[in-house]
Amino acid sequence: MLRQRIITAVLMLAVFLPALFNSSPWPFAALSLLLLAAGAWEWGRLNELHGLAAWLLGLACLLAGVSSWWAGWLLLDLSVAWSLAALVWVLGGTWLLARGVPAWPGLRRWLRLLLGLLLLWTAWLAVAQARMLGINFLLSVLTLVWMADVAAYFAGRAWGGRLIARKLAPQVSPGKSWEGAIGGAFGVLILGLIWSAVESRLQLPVSQRSLQGQLLAQHGLAVMVLALVFLSAMSVVGDLLESLLKRSAGVKDSSGLLPGHGGVLDRVDALLPVLPLAMMLVAFSRFSA
Repeated sequence: MLRQRIITAVLMLAVFLPALFNSSPWPFAALSLLLLAAGAWEWGRLNELHGLAAWLLGLACLLAGVSSWWAGWLLLDLSVAWSLAALVWVLGGTWLLARGVPAWPGLRRWLRLLLGLLLLWTAWLAVAQARMLGINFLLSVLTLVWMADVAAYFAGRAWGGRLIARKLAPQVSPGKSWEGAIGGAFGVLILGLIWSAVESRLQLPVSQRSLQGQLLAQHGLAVMVLALVFLSAMSVVGDLLESLLKRSAGVKDSSGLLPGHGGVLDRVDALLPVLPLAMMLVAFSRFSA
């Protein structure tokens, strides 16, 4: 298993890193679209689609991305889309997690499929526009999610269940603890403070700074801290929502597309809400600056 994980990770890095650091944002946008279209195929399979029907959902996601790309949407102000995504993730995610696994199959299947398609498409629009804002900005959002996950893992291992007896979401993901979630938020804050401090020392223009750096420069420390805690919490919501889908479908992984890692959704679940919400925050920053 470890060997498979390493080989898959190396191959993914070999494909995505050259695209990420390409002088043009378009190779990374194209690869990201293919990845999220594969995620849409997985979403269909988790929601009772089989064979060709699941492939058609993946194709629909791909065509939605290509159409919006061709129409020039990546060059537009999509603040309304980010705000709508925020409402869906915050209100809908809270509602679903509060009601547990039985709530998901209680929704009509067409609504579950449409919701997945829209969330994946919105995430792609966000990651493509984030890359257009610069590699530094995109990496600041990606590493925020990775830090939340890593710090939560170690905090959960060290203190999970010892300080707060109640589990975070026992019906959805019994292994997750409040201590882990809080530890993840602290890890995100530490990373954000270090990142923004380095940018200030380098005297980067605000437009070229990370998400953390832009929030700090334009709104101050308090707003940056609140925003990072919010994004850390939403990364947990994304993770838990995918766990809810898998429990509803009775599977361990979203697919076997990434040997040793599970499926695409297993790797990007926490990013799905964070990407559009980060774009909403930076759009708000520019509007209010």
